[in-house]
Amino acid sequence: MEVMIGVDPHKASHHAFAVDDGEVELAQVSVRASREQVDRLLTWAEPFPRRMWAVEGSDGMGYLLSQQLVAAGERVVDVPATLAARTRVLGSGRSNKTDPNDARSVALTALRHADLREVRPVGHAEVLRLLAKRNTDIGDRRTQVVSRMHSLLVELAPGGIAKEINASDVDTFLEQLTPATPVEQTRYDLAVELLAEIRALDAQLKASHKRIRAAIAASSTTVTDLFGIGPIIAAMLIGYTGDVGRFRDRDHYAAYNGTAPVEFSSGGRTVHRASTRGNRQLNHALHMAAICQLRQPHSAGRA
Repeated sequence: MEVMIGVDPHKASHHAFAVDDGEVELAQVSVRASREQVDRLLTWAEPFPRRMWAVEGSDGMGYLLSQQLVAAGERVVDVPATLAARTRVLGSGRSNKTDPNDARSVALTALRHADLREVRPVGHAEVLRLLAKRNTDIGDRRTQVVSRMHSLLVELAPGGIAKEINASDVDTFLEQLTPATPVEQTRYDLAVELLAEIRALDAQLKASHKRIRAAIAASSTTVTDLFGIGPIIAAMLIGYTGDVGRFRDRDHYAAYNGTAPVEFSSGGRTVHRASTRGNRQLNHALHMAAICQLRQPHSAGRA
């Protein structure tokens, strides 16, 4: 008899619920999220030598626990939260949202779906995902600061800086100003502070790009051989895709990254629209690569 153990992970605690292959409840336990969480779960699960773990959201809240279980030699599958919720409401007979009910729904979902993704130890893809996410965060922060700078400069002088802002242009712009009122002086001082922040973010971006280039080189990937894909886009593609073998085919991958059209049909009329679903980071990376190809008249992508 193989036992399926569903886990509902949280920041402070994890609830595990064990059922056999006939969906009969065997045991349940709640453990605090701590350094001993895996040891306590494994000790509790010792009576079930033939077992598999099903963790809800192994790429999210359940990431660390899933990786710790895999490192301990356990088999772990990932259960999407939406699928587990559907089981809880429609198929488990227990619609109340509680930790035990959620964990039971996760276990039942894993029993009823044999094609769930098995969690693997993280490798180079996870390194690239972390670096790509950090690079995006720095870029987003710089965009925010630059927008505030544009707003201040327009209030200091007509037109401000019309083109994309860089630190040297702001330096030149501020050197030509002489604040005449306390309000103008305050705006000027704030612009100087924002300029220092832009310089710091530029340095962080430069260091981030250097780390990503080194990580891409170490990965020996051939993704960068494709026209329009440099180290940054490659890091996003590899990092957010993970193990590409988990996708059955190209159509499955297109649905995952949101490039597959979505059908809207009613009354015999069939319409396809651009998808707003899927992994948006992957979608953005593919979009940027496509734009690069479209700009070049002789690229295969443009053709």
